Amino acid sequence: MKVVDECLDLEQSKLIQHVAPHVMEDDTADLDKLFVEPCQKWYMTVKTCCDFILAALFLTLLFPVILLAALLVKITSPGPAFYFQERLGLNGSSFILIKLRTMKQDAESKTGAVWAKAEDDRITPFGHFLRCTQIDEFPQLINVLLGQMSLIGPRPERPELANKLELDIPNYKQRLHVKPGITGLAQLRLPADTDVESVRRKLIPDLYYVINMSPWLDLRILVFTATYFCTSLAKVAWSFVALPTVPVAQQALLSEATPEQPATVSKAS
Repeated sequence: MKVVDECLDLEQSKLIQHVAPHVMEDDTADLDKLFVEPCQKWYMTVKTCCDFILAALFLTLLFPVILLAALLVKITSPGPAFYFQERLGLNGSSFILIKLRTMKQDAESKTGAVWAKAEDDRITPFGHFLRCTQIDEFPQLINVLLGQMSLIGPRPERPELANKLELDIPNYKQRLHVKPGITGLAQLRLPADTDVESVRRKLIPDLYYVINMSPWLDLRILVFTATYFCTSLAKVAWSFVALPTVPVAQQALLSEATPEQPATVSKAS
């Protein structure tokens, strides 16, 4: 992520100057009177064609990965391999998003629609791997082929959450002036949504993208996405072979100790 952050610092500074006339010190903005729309509308048609071609190519190459991941989801936890959920697309039209399932079956049956959080016990062990590597997003290439999504754009939100966000965040709906994407400027620049404030911050790069969508910006986002994917995959792979550190070993001893036989770890003199 450090590479992505450094590369997109210039985009963030341009974004703040271009999108919002009044920006607070925490990079959030008062967007009450802002109206955005794509400046290069000719590119939207070209982008749709490019999306279809690239999605077909990527889906062909990644199909064995998706198939293997789906099989492992079925083996490691009860429930279907794929997850289908209603999301909002271009101009607020709804569609069914396709993802590999990373949570326990019926994880939101008691809570309803809620954001994921750190150390979320609803996520399965293999689901953590899929989320860390973004492999769970690969089936969305089917949504791109169906014309419901783009490779690049704002993150598609659930209607039930979007309705609440529209009341709390001015002009939140304007991010729907373009198709939602599998990856995007906001997804690369900021962490996953956890509350209304995190969504408010993400709205700035989303609106910046709507205004400045172009072949050059999309190409850079694709390159940074590939870099992020490779880096994430390498980190996960390294975590399996890396030797345990002293703090990790000490914590393991303490957690495994019993009242009758407490573990004693003393500092070296």
